[in-house]
Amino acid sequence: MIKVGVFGAGHLGKFHLNNWKEIKGVELVGFFDPNDAIAGDVQNKYQVRRFLNEEELMDACHAVDIIAPTNIHFDLCEKAIKKGKHVFVEKPLANTMAEAKELVNLVKESNIKLQVGHVERFNPAYLSIRDLQPTPMFIEVHRLAQFNPRGTEVSVILDLMIHDIDIILSIVKSDVKNISANGVAVMTETPDIASVRIEFNNGCVANLTSSRISMKKMRKMRLFQKDAYIGIDFLNKKTEIIRLKTPDDIDSFSFDLDTSDGKKSISISNPQAPEVNAIKMELEKFCDSIINNKTPVVSEVDGYRAMDVAHQILKKIKLNSITN
Repeated sequence: MIKVGVFGAGHLGKFHLNNWKEIKGVELVGFFDPNDAIAGDVQNKYQVRRFLNEEELMDACHAVDIIAPTNIHFDLCEKAIKKGKHVFVEKPLANTMAEAKELVNLVKESNIKLQVGHVERFNPAYLSIRDLQPTPMFIEVHRLAQFNPRGTEVSVILDLMIHDIDIILSIVKSDVKNISANGVAVMTETPDIASVRIEFNNGCVANLTSSRISMKKMRKMRLFQKDAYIGIDFLNKKTEIIRLKTPDDIDSFSFDLDTSDGKKSISISNPQAPEVNAIKMELEKFCDSIINNKTPVVSEVDGYRAMDVAHQILKKIKLNSITN
């Protein structure tokens, strides 16, 4: 039985609490949140013990789940790791690159597992194409959200775009060659909308647009590779694949196309997205990494790499705002 303590019982924290209660092999020991109003509501709704001391909760657990504001990720993670506790921490891994690097080193020196909460890795739409092992050479991403004051303590890059950065880095097996970026602060003191171009050493190019001041919601990623197009709709949990027909495409719609190379058969398919709860699945995989001594699906190194690219983007945006 894995004893788990939750740090942070706000909007997302409540989802985590609810899911922890449903995961087999887990005992939800309690939670810590300094906000009396939030804590009281959680105690009444979820019937979970509230701890008034961070250290006391950590000492009572095997693993901690940190859904606190980004600026205190490092302090909580550091304390937990030094106590030998496994750590699940929401994205981004830390507030600064120096903090993130220190956490990577602490995990390396310890005997614990650390997983970063990049939940889109467990989105049903993404899971439906993961086994295809895409090899895109061009990627187009739009992640748009309506304005919500919650989460605006960080830029749109670290709030929204980092989801897509993590997915792209997991797909493209190449180092980043160059980054171009522009962004504007509209409603907050940090960029609320940004347009980014990432070039990789293998020739792949990714164009990303993220906004948290849009009139509509959109979370789409389009992958273009030789002989295939893959569209992933993270919001509606749907996937579309258009490619040259193969003998395996028995369940797809197809049609013939006349080209300069002759007639080719094109297939259009919509892979069945698994019916999974993404948050519950990521927490279950975290537990699995502890029980079976496996590297977490999204490790501290993955979290560091996503942060590194995100901070390079922020530097580019800052530089462009100064020169303009």
